[in-house]
Amino acid sequence: MRVILLEDIENVGKKGEVVNVKDGFARNYLIPKGVALKVTKSNIKMIEEKKKKLEKEREKEIKTVEELKNRIEAITLNIKKKAGEEDTLFGSVTSSDIEEALKAEGIEIDKKNILLHEHIKKLGEYEVEVRIHPSVKAVLKINVEKEE
Repeated sequence: MRVILLEDIENVGKKGEVVNVKDGFARNYLIPKGVALKVTKSNIKMIEEKKKKLEKEREKEIKTVEELKNRIEAITLNIKKKAGEEDTLFGSVTSSDIEEALKAEGIEIDKKNILLHEHIKKLGEYEVEVRIHPSVKAVLKINVEKEE
């Protein structure tokens, strides 16, 4: 039986694909669980409309993500920390510190998406990667200054 998958199913196919499966598997499992539809003209048309709608939503999402990326790359965060001799910080700049500084700029990014490749333990300028979307990363400039 030919069915249209509504979800990704391991060893069968991906969402939106038309696949051939055994009749019993389709009638007893896929269709009752709501993870597949029988291939008909109306079902194919409905799936194509859903695909178009999803594509438009993805385009909107990518556009907003690109705008956020440009905003992040345009700013330089100034973070003040206590420092000792030879410009060594007492502690380090963490992703939480960066998250708070971004919130002050009006940008909401989860600290898990701030990728610190090394601990920031000295004063100076640094570049930090920020994951905005699974496929989009921005480079954030940070200036660590001595707190007076």
